[in-house]
Amino acid sequence: MLKRLSLISAILALIVATVGIGTATAAPPKTPMGGGSGIVIDEKFECTLTTIGHDNAGRLVGITAGHCGEVGWPVMSESDPGAGVVGEFVVSNSDYDYGVIEFDQSKVAPVDTIGRVTIDRIGSPAQFPTVACKQGRTTGYTCGVVYGDLLQTQETWTQMCVVEGDSGSPVVVGDTLVAMVNAYLAIACFGPELGTNILPILNDLDAAGGVGAGFTPI
Repeated sequence: MLKRLSLISAILALIVATVGIGTATAAPPKTPMGGGSGIVIDEKFECTLTTIGHDNAGRLVGITAGHCGEVGWPVMSESDPGAGVVGEFVVSNSDYDYGVIEFDQSKVAPVDTIGRVTIDRIGSPAQFPTVACKQGRTTGYTCGVVYGDLLQTQETWTQMCVVEGDSGSPVVVGDTLVAMVNAYLAIACFGPELGTNILPILNDLDAAGGVGAGFTPI
């Protein structure tokens, strides 16, 4: 009888111990995002991220075209809509047509390569007859000859294919980010692309001293 009671007690103890063990829940995987990633702003506007990195306060921030959104608008990843809102527009500059997105570091994993574009450094504006390339959410990877700054020093015209949704795409020479896509002239993928050089954008951010100041790509 004593042995039987001891066996029952052991079984009950095992059941209690098993029930008391909690199940560990893994954190959801972060969404990889970088220059060339498709983004959805305010659940209706589609654009492309120019680059991602950290500012001098350690915030995870990205840059895109300013006409893509207004301050306070939520940002989602086009490739991972299940992640929900991953960031928010915090700067929208109409003078240079750039915007700054502050990302949720618990949801976003910054990467330096999207598609066929890798961004390792920031560089000066490209000049004729350099060939520059871009990675856009609509037309992907396209390249063309650079015409230079035909109208204003912060702008560069390039003969490469862009259409709606490519706004914000990183314009690179090799692995050097030199500009972003903002518009095209006359006919998509036929008229030249108009972009804003990246150095004037970063200089403007530094002068403002807010979110995005001291930006460094990952």
